[in-house]
Amino acid sequence: MKPIRTRFTLLILLLTLLLAACAPTAAAPAAIHVTDGLDRTVDLAGPAQKIVSIAPSNTEILFAIGAGEQVIGRDDLSDYPAEATGLPSIGGSLGDINLEEITHLQPDLVLAAEINTPEQVKALEDLGLVVYSLSNPTTLEELYANLEKVGQLTGREKEAADLSAALQARVAAVDQALEGVEDRPLVFYELDSTDPAKPWTAGAGTFIDQLIQRAGGENVTGGQTDPWFQLSQEQLILDNPEVILLGDAAYGVTYEQVAARPGWDAIQAVQTGQVFPFDDDLTSRPGPRLVDGLVQLAKLFHPDLTEGLE
Repeated sequence: MKPIRTRFTLLILLLTLLLAACAPTAAAPAAIHVTDGLDRTVDLAGPAQKIVSIAPSNTEILFAIGAGEQVIGRDDLSDYPAEATGLPSIGGSLGDINLEEITHLQPDLVLAAEINTPEQVKALEDLGLVVYSLSNPTTLEELYANLEKVGQLTGREKEAADLSAALQARVAAVDQALEGVEDRPLVFYELDSTDPAKPWTAGAGTFIDQLIQRAGGENVTGGQTDPWFQLSQEQLILDNPEVILLGDAAYGVTYEQVAARPGWDAIQAVQTGQVFPFDDDLTSRPGPRLVDGLVQLAKLFHPDLTEGLE
């Protein structure tokens, strides 16, 4: 019996080896060759698995497409989603990034944005790191394209495509709800009132201006070609906006403070109480939450037309 058992064991071993040899091997990840926002060629052996994000908008994109588990470091300003705050920080709150800390993390990709200077990108590249600089989108349509680019870099193409489709559906719902709307409130968006007599605001070409318009409002400074500038309170009182949005509410600015400013009690928005705190991250960070900003603005301007929007 023993020789038979031995032959049987050998036969099983041979069959196992044969099946293993015939089994399809897992395909190696395809190399990635792309051009970034600085017109640089960026090469990856495969989807990045260890990513350092040095811009808050990039961090939000990475987590939104399901690549959060691939992020190993982030800049100081990356505070959304909450999980991101638990990652090692590499600085950046004042524009400076800690090159030594980034190198210590040994990322296979550093994801930069226009908030990062070309000099910073070069300094990282000189350290032998792979850096991709993502251009700021200027329209919501360009935002969708950015999601797809980050999806390609991280191997999350399907998740990025699904997110893009969901965001486009939400924007289409806003467009449909406001189709043909003519009663557009005149809106002033306050960015910084360190000098209340000359608050900073946004002009044409900014997402603040675009989102206000698309949400059925009229940006009181939309005719200004400068993207960021200070508006005199004398001009603002003359413009007499119907709605004031406090993008600087995060710094403690309140309706009561606005109402107490000399001459502002003559503004319609102050008289009617249409002065609202607004999360400036929803308009200043070129990531997926821009659509959240659009929906919130539409609900503020036209609550009767936007019930049920999410």
